[in-house]
Amino acid sequence: MKLTKGLSFSLKRAIGITGVKQSIAKKTGIPTTQGGLERKIGHEILKKIGK
Repeated sequence: MKLTKGLSFSLKRAIGITGVKQSIAKKTGIPTTQGGLERKIGHEILKKIGK
């Protein structure tokens, strides 16, 4: 069931899982998304190489 254009519902967001994950990521500095984690690891590898 599609609500209205531009409006969607997320169960995870409604029960607060998204907010908890975001606060953990901010406190630890470790991203909780796959893309964020890959970016962070890539950045660290490039720092070690010296670029």
